[in-house]
Amino acid sequence: MFAYLVKRVFQAIAVMFVISLIGFAIQDNLGDPLRELVGQSVSEEVRQELRDELGLNDSFLTQYLRFAGNALQGDLGTSYFFKEPALDVILKKLPATLELVVGASIIIIGLSIPVGVFTAIYPNSILSRLVMGLSIIGISIPVFLTAILMIFVFSVEYGWFPSYGRGDVVHVFGYWDTNFASLDGWSHILLPSIALASIMLPLFIRLIRAEMMEVLQSEYVKYAKAKGIRPWRIYFVHALKNTLLPVITVGGVQIGTMVAYTILTETVFQWPGMGFMFLEAVNRVDTPLIVAYLIVVGFIFVVTNTIVDLIYGLVNPTVNLARMGA
Repeated sequence: MFAYLVKRVFQAIAVMFVISLIGFAIQDNLGDPLRELVGQSVSEEVRQELRDELGLNDSFLTQYLRFAGNALQGDLGTSYFFKEPALDVILKKLPATLELVVGASIIIIGLSIPVGVFTAIYPNSILSRLVMGLSIIGISIPVFLTAILMIFVFSVEYGWFPSYGRGDVVHVFGYWDTNFASLDGWSHILLPSIALASIMLPLFIRLIRAEMMEVLQSEYVKYAKAKGIRPWRIYFVHALKNTLLPVITVGGVQIGTMVAYTILTETVFQWPGMGFMFLEAVNRVDTPLIVAYLIVVGFIFVVTNTIVDLIYGLVNPTVNLARMGA
């Protein structure tokens, strides 16, 4: 375990270096930040003075080394638009995004396991075929279209749920405000969570179904049936445990990437999270905020991968974690 953690730390450092380098390199292609800062009426001399002040005329290597040195101290730059540290802006938006991901994850896990197991046990039933057909449709429909349809049906036509914003949130601590502590908060987060879950739910159902069907053909399941063990115990204790091993590996990583997938969902529902903030930063050419967002999302992805591998090792003790990290 210790050897594995050491390897993962070095891998994480290498990955974060590459992410920071790529994120920093693309900022010159996003546009001129001075256009948003000072407009068109400022003379070229003043523009050049501002560029020198901001260090925009320095070489790429000089700018990156300055950025990397500050980043190691927790300084990812200052947002041009918000006039405050980019990391602080992201931390204020992070709780909204994480709660949206948590809501979607609850829906995915709560539905995919029983539905996937059922379709594996009864693969030829009408309900299983219907689920498989709907899962193909679910994979094919982009999330923004699902979100728009949900808003039209449940907000515009019936008025059951609000179509934008977080509603009444309850302050927990620091930057963290939660939707899960009020009924109004729940009503606001439900539709975005379902829309975000629609990306992964069909994938999880099909993955669990495929793995479960394979496990049900194994010798130890046949032996358990021959011994007269109750079917529900075979399915949900013996078979499901082995089914979840690959699901944890693939599914855990996919849930981690949902942090990045929230961009479209947050935009459609005007959800005040990191994804919506990122698109606004791109429109404003707020390069420090864009680079900081890419680094934070990359860091979340790296941490998620490590946690998933650790959980996999705990669920399946026969796995050599040190070898996995090689």
